[in-house]
Amino acid sequence: MSAKTEIVNNEVLQQLEYREGNELATLTYKFYKKDIAFMHTNVPDSLAGKGIAGALAAAAFEYAKKINKQVMVYCPFVAAYLKRHPELRDQLDKQYLG
Repeated sequence: MSAKTEIVNNEVLQQLEYREGNELATLTYKFYKKDIAFMHTNVPDSLAGKGIAGALAAAAFEYAKKINKQVMVYCPFVAAYLKRHPELRDQLDKQYLG
């Protein structure tokens, strides 16, 4: 899947979006203090297993880097994604690590 090219940043709703037909997968974010916080990833069951959530997470980290924001992670999926991609830990705001 080339989801990277199909992911759109909806800055008004503060979410990254992947659309396939009538289905919409999202990763929502909020700006908090000096950081960007990844809040929730939602992929409809009909799109599950296609790597879309991972593509959304990758796009979210790319966006954070592009706008020079450190990351806070509230989304359980993104937390799990980070375990598989430890190279992205450099982007986390160390002040909020437990």
